[in-house]
Amino acid sequence: MALARKSRGKVLKRERLEARITPVQKRLIERAARLRGTSVTDFVVLSAQEAASETIKDFEMLTLTGEARKRFVNAILNPPEPTKAAREAAQHYKRYMGT
Repeated sequence: MALARKSRGKVLKRERLEARITPVQKRLIERAARLRGTSVTDFVVLSAQEAASETIKDFEMLTLTGEARKRFVNAILNPPEPTKAAREAAQHYKRYMGT
């Protein structure tokens, strides 16, 4: 979302987002906005921003537990020797890239 600064530190919102929704969805969103004490626009924008941030975090962060975490850490700390195919691929890459 493109933002520009107004004088006195306020943010000028210059981008627009539109969506077609069902009457049931609209009533639900309006009710939720009233319960939060905010406008429908502010509720929708904040909700979409939170969902976007959470989605990005979910895709960028690797979360491991138990045995999977142990295996991952062990693989990082004690990597296996490269195979013949991996060594050949690295040599090919170095020749191709000129390094």
